[in-house]
Amino acid sequence: MERLQPDGPKVTLTDEQRAALAEVDELYRSKIAEKEVFLGDLIVKAQAAGNYQELMELEDQKRREITRLEEKREHEKDKLRQEQQG
Repeated sequence: MERLQPDGPKVTLTDEQRAALAEVDELYRSKIAEKEVFLGDLIVKAQAAGNYQELMELEDQKRREITRLEEKREHEKDKLRQEQQG
């Protein structure tokens, strides 16, 4: 949240630093899309089969997996920012 506060220190990133952060974003965007497609297909199959217990479990798994990947992405970006600052 510190990054969103206007009174905090201004961090100027080089083009290389921006590229490294963008690369992390792209990597995790593709991993999230992969999970959405894979689990989305299983969700559709469970729904078509009328297996609502499995459907609920798959939707919960999809939510957890995406949240985990988003958290991992932010951790990787924070790690890059810290390495680049000092």
